[in-house]
Amino acid sequence: MSGAGRYADPWHPFAETSTALAGFLREAGYDVDIPADVDAALAGLARADAADLPDLLVVNVGLPRDGLPSPGTPDAAAGLSSWLKSPRPLLASHVSATSFVDLPEWEAGLGGRWVRGQSMHPEYGPAAIHMVPDSSPLVAGIPDFKLLDERYSWLRTAPGISIHATHTHEGVEHPVVWSFERPVPGSEPAGRTFYDALGHDAASYESAEHGELLRRAISWLTLPPRPAAA
Repeated sequence: MSGAGRYADPWHPFAETSTALAGFLREAGYDVDIPADVDAALAGLARADAADLPDLLVVNVGLPRDGLPSPGTPDAAAGLSSWLKSPRPLLASHVSATSFVDLPEWEAGLGGRWVRGQSMHPEYGPAAIHMVPDSSPLVAGIPDFKLLDERYSWLRTAPGISIHATHTHEGVEHPVVWSFERPVPGSEPAGRTFYDALGHDAASYESAEHGELLRRAISWLTLPPRPAAA
């Protein structure tokens, strides 16, 4: 899902960032569909047979302006909700944490969100990213790195997330990359979420370390589910 139509904004070049994300997916062997209408595509998630659902939902969208509802239709809300309540995986990028404000399941499924009046970012520019090496084998061996990007700060996050990367602003470490195993009521296994607050523009994806993070995230998200513990 790429920021187009009501999900576009003047600040984020969604066409280039979604193209970059699609490149990582194709490199991993996946076919990629970028629908022109986000709400119609979300609505389709609730109507599709299980065999016709995508292997991975990737969300790279903005917040509709002028108080427009987000998701834009009840059917779109139902489709996104059904995905988040299932074991199917989600990869969400950057400004997507601001979106879908009318669906509480989005924050619950993402493991956090941008909060107006609380969250912010310093000016776009060189960003020093600190890895949390003991957070998961998913990030083992990836060193701290620098890139050009926005540094999201003061996001609201859920207690159950695994934080993999942070940055420092005003003496506080702020999470910018995390993973999350979403509980699925009455079902096992959990649904996997990976959120990457980086990715403001194409320059972010020129970082070798950021690219490696995304490659590992895609692999982790699409691994066969683990059996429930006895």
